[in-house]
Amino acid sequence: MKGKILVIEDNEQNLYLIRYILEDCGCEVFSAADGKEGIALAASLKPDLILLDIQLPGMDGYDVARHLRENPDLADTPIVAVTSYAMPGDKEKAMEAGCSGYIEKPIDPDTFDKQVEKYLSLKR
Repeated sequence: MKGKILVIEDNEQNLYLIRYILEDCGCEVFSAADGKEGIALAASLKPDLILLDIQLPGMDGYDVARHLRENPDLADTPIVAVTSYAMPGDKEKAMEAGCSGYIEKPIDPDTFDKQVEKYLSLKR
């Protein structure tokens, strides 16, 4: 699996695990700790995939997804919510905000790469 992936995640432990798994699979991983930084980085990087936490400081992931979708350069970029929000309706709320997919936390290190690969292939 190859690709340029932007992870917008404020939790260092979650970011470390995601980065470790994806880099081990051959991906190039970039990160942002908040929504504003993530939006700016996405605009300059034009990643193949964006993994987006919903619980972010300042601007939540739903707002970040909406902002990312306003950028025509990112219109075809899959955005996947990676979140502990797992109540009924949370997945639908993420999809309505512009996300292409949804992965629940805690992530499963044994299957996470396959989940990500499925979304990464959407851009190609």
